[in-house]
Amino acid sequence: MEAEPSSSFSSSSSSSIFSQKTRLPEDTVFFSIYPDFSLHKTLNSIELSSHLQSLHLQILSSLSPYTAHYIWQHEPFSLSPFLSPPLPHLHGKLRFGDNLDDEWFTVFLLFQISLQFPNLSIQVRDSDGEFLLIEAAFHLPRWLNPDNSLNRVFIRDGDIHIIPRKHFNSNPSLEDSLNYLIKSDGDSRASNSIQSAIKNRISEYPDSAKRNMHRVRARVPVSVAQLLKHEPCLISLAVEGFYDRDIDTMKYAAKMEKFLSGGGGEEMVVVSVTMSRAMYAQLMQQTFQAPRCYPMPARSNVKEYVEAELGMKIACGFEMMYQQRKREGSEGKGSTWDVFKESLEKSGYFEGLLPGSKEYRRRMETAEEYYRNSASFSRASEIMSAPVRRIDEILALPNCSADFKDQEIPPSDDDSWLYNGDDELNAAIMERQKEMELYESKLKKKQKSKEPSVSQSSGAELNDFNFGDIAKTMQDFVHKVSSYEGAEVAENRNLQGVDFDVDRFIKDMESAMQHPEHEGAADDDDTNEGSSSDMDFEESEDGSEFAEACEDNEDGEDAFMGSYSDALNKELKLTTLKKSFVRANDQSTNKNEGTSKAMEEDDNEELTPVDVDVNLVKSLLDSFSSQQGLPGPASNLLGLMGLQLPEDAKKGK
Repeated sequence: MEAEPSSSFSSSSSSSIFSQKTRLPEDTVFFSIYPDFSLHKTLNSIELSSHLQSLHLQILSSLSPYTAHYIWQHEPFSLSPFLSPPLPHLHGKLRFGDNLDDEWFTVFLLFQISLQFPNLSIQVRDSDGEFLLIEAAFHLPRWLNPDNSLNRVFIRDGDIHIIPRKHFNSNPSLEDSLNYLIKSDGDSRASNSIQSAIKNRISEYPDSAKRNMHRVRARVPVSVAQLLKHEPCLISLAVEGFYDRDIDTMKYAAKMEKFLSGGGGEEMVVVSVTMSRAMYAQLMQQTFQAPRCYPMPARSNVKEYVEAELGMKIACGFEMMYQQRKREGSEGKGSTWDVFKESLEKSGYFEGLLPGSKEYRRRMETAEEYYRNSASFSRASEIMSAPVRRIDEILALPNCSADFKDQEIPPSDDDSWLYNGDDELNAAIMERQKEMELYESKLKKKQKSKEPSVSQSSGAELNDFNFGDIAKTMQDFVHKVSSYEGAEVAENRNLQGVDFDVDRFIKDMESAMQHPEHEGAADDDDTNEGSSSDMDFEESEDGSEFAEACEDNEDGEDAFMGSYSDALNKELKLTTLKKSFVRANDQSTNKNEGTSKAMEEDDNEELTPVDVDVNLVKSLLDSFSSQQGLPGPASNLLGLMGLQLPEDAKKGK
């Protein structure tokens, strides 16, 4: 007897398995509609259910004129009542795949719902999150970001509403946001620039949805023509079956048992097929060899061959889709099985067993048996088998090729858009580029208005500029404390200086250099636990002499720093480093005289201290000059601190 499934299969936990959060599909849009009455605590469950059902039917009826003749890429727009906590509402999802027009047509429909039914709030998201905010990225308030946008963005009364930060610093709960929307009297309405950015994206609907439909002539078997006559929307499943084909499903196309009677000579007819532009592109842009059993005309008749080739791809797509769904319907597998299997793997049910091993197969069989007895199996089987049953129903109706002959078939629509899409793409890119440039220009103007007034005259001389401001501003900059986000240079900030313990730093340096600490140090405030005095050092001859010198000196730190400075000066005097700095005494003497005197200095003479401010300004000016008017580190740094150097009028003379 087969072993019983582990506790992870218990009926009490099966619901939690399927409710686990998984990664959202990258090509699916999710939406929820929250009517105001769902917040009323006085309504019981029966009343809520009745109101939701009524609202559901009213919404679908109002959208029917927009969706009646629209062919969706994968699945149609739909809504389902949801009565469970936290709030009763209507929700739905739509997989748009490669056809982004489906997603934005859905947004248009949601805006129409909010206009026709004012007492409700709508949320819409996809795998990117609040994609409506992405569309209006250049117009958002600076405080709004993906981390704090949860339960803040809604569609209400035909407008975008954003819950302001001043009312909820952290992410508000859904109920708090909905209550605020009802009571705010429009205070949450987003700015006009945000409204325009999003509404411009859907401004051409529903006309754009009609233009997205492409009508084309195709030569197909009579059975396929019968399906398209009764259910034109089934073309989406045929295209999906063809486009997502694999080795297993192509075996079905090689036999064509359902739609060509195994190659038994079913008659071909020419029909007009309506599909989206995305579907047409998916069919036309893929090379596919016709099965041997499929009759194809000679290539010499180009027009007839093109119609037959397109019809062949549609017929093969129907065959692959039908057979695959029939098999998966009987097995009850599909997306729900994938979710169930993934939950088992995460819970450790397979315990790292290798796929294909004996124990792995045994556990997989146990899991499949449990799944076939679950409610999820029944639902998955129903969903997968629904198109199969509908196809069988249509093909059971009486039909013959005469029904499709002697009919006037309109010509195919112009498909130049498929091959001349560069102009449209470039136009879209240029539109985005202009939007970005406008945003950057506004940002620069805003930053420029905050900068202190500096001489802007193009003919200003460099020596008219107060170079002391550079040194002073740089000193203020380096003495400020910055956060983890980077250096802070904004004005009117009360930032505290760094609390730096010099004595402690000297002691740590002394320990790192392996010099013993002075035993008689008078700093009684510092704790000596764990200090370097507890460590044993091997004293060399030079080290003993240094230790004795420190004992004679009351301040051991001064002795260390003196020795360190002497050694450093001795090393630097052997290099040309001193020639690269402007020294303090150079400011009061002639430059040539100072240079000649410097060359005559004795080797044992100490280096003259440098003027830090003068060297800083000189280095910045040299770097700025080398940029030749182009962006660079010097201008960026000075601009960040609110300083702007005037152009050098002598440049180029």
